[in-house]
Amino acid sequence: MAEVVVETASGRVRGQRERGASIFKGIPYAAPPLGVSRFSPPRKMESWAGIRDALAYGNLAIQAENAFSLPADLMAIWPLGGIEKTSEDCLYLNVWTSGTSGPKRPVMFWCHGGGFFTGSGSSPWTDGGNLCRLDDVVVVSFNHRLGALGYLHLEDIGGSGFAGSGTAGVRDIVAALEWVRDNIASFGGDADNVTIFGESGGGAKVGVLMALPSARGLFHKAIIQSGPALQMATREDGTRTARQFLEQLGLGEKDADVLRSLPVERILAAQIAVQASVSRASIADRRRVGFNPVIDGTFFPGGPFAPAAPAASAHVPLMIGSNKDEQSLFLGHLPWVTGATFDNLPEALKPYLGDRSAKVVASYRAAQPVLPPDQLGLIIVGDLGVRMMSLQMAERKLAQKAADVFVYLFAWETPVLGGRLRSCHTLEIPFVFNTADTAELTGDDPARLPLAEAMARAWLAFAKDGTPGWPAYDLTDRPTMVFDVKSRVENDPFGVERRVWEETP
Repeated sequence: MAEVVVETASGRVRGQRERGASIFKGIPYAAPPLGVSRFSPPRKMESWAGIRDALAYGNLAIQAENAFSLPADLMAIWPLGGIEKTSEDCLYLNVWTSGTSGPKRPVMFWCHGGGFFTGSGSSPWTDGGNLCRLDDVVVVSFNHRLGALGYLHLEDIGGSGFAGSGTAGVRDIVAALEWVRDNIASFGGDADNVTIFGESGGGAKVGVLMALPSARGLFHKAIIQSGPALQMATREDGTRTARQFLEQLGLGEKDADVLRSLPVERILAAQIAVQASVSRASIADRRRVGFNPVIDGTFFPGGPFAPAAPAASAHVPLMIGSNKDEQSLFLGHLPWVTGATFDNLPEALKPYLGDRSAKVVASYRAAQPVLPPDQLGLIIVGDLGVRMMSLQMAERKLAQKAADVFVYLFAWETPVLGGRLRSCHTLEIPFVFNTADTAELTGDDPARLPLAEAMARAWLAFAKDGTPGWPAYDLTDRPTMVFDVKSRVENDPFGVERRVWEETP
């Protein structure tokens, strides 16, 4: 492998050329947020002398090892994060490029999933090298502050010294995008053609970025994968979480300053305790409870997609979609699922649906009469928290009449674990990155490989010129690309089920 040296605004970095892609890992994009900088907006990175090695991923953000409390058989095949150590010193990014010279290449800026409290940009699924080998492109991934260190809204408790604490993690992302603006040309990228994309919490990060005035002009296209975010936390929501956090530490509101000097292990322990108090049934309102970006009215003025699509990104084309069986990953092992019958399903879904539970179950059962009760229940909850909210975002974006919207549905089912996961949450990621050949979650079905290449090429095409290869969405036909063994465009797939939610608000 040959080494490659590139000049950045902070100094030279050394990467390596591997199988047709130049790879740079662990480049700092902001100063370490340590000591008095804990909870503060990111600061500019100081320059270094000589050549800095960019050969290994940077530290992971502080996070729990199994933040979603998944069973061991799932954790073994679901690498949400990387294997690096965790540290508060985590503001690093990675660049994969087809080449550092020649015509400028589209840039794909990946926002990792894991809510806003876990995950990393170094998952083996999201290695950007295969995208660079398929087409001329530059891929960027990054780590940023998560959980309490990134989203603990202390400003209304601790005063102006904590200004920005409820959005520190998102400010990190903006700093990473600013780094791309200032440096990506040296890596062969086009700073005027940047696509932000992300899955789950990463999709929500994309939604938030679309609403930030400070991010306007830093990206030009957006992709949201199974990560709808209509409404983020209000200041009141954030303050409520901050009080819970302080209570876990045995501190009062007047003690907020103590948080800057507490051992990070205590910060994480309190974060885990607060996050554990968030009910799984709050899936449709999950962006307002626990650790999420807080709408402060200035840096983050509102929304991001409530009551309407954000004006700051009205001109930005959007691709958005979901997976057919989103919740089989998180809920499929729970007793209410494994013991589901059509008799007990309406009662089991009441925590999610309230009084409309029986009506929704009956409507879905009529629309999909061959499905067993456990699968039906999971699809209902997945539609509630992901698919329907994604379609709402598409509709609100369309209402601006300023940019195209493209909708997809991922329906390919993985054979692993006896097939119980079907088209689960996160399954599309190794298809988008064309890494399905090494992702254990995809199993060994040979059909996965041509599908992965086709999906990766669709994402690349959208990044290049804003057209992924199927018709733009409209409210008459609702054309949707269904990705499966035989991918096809369908008008309004599962339209009967979609209308159920319109009839049962």
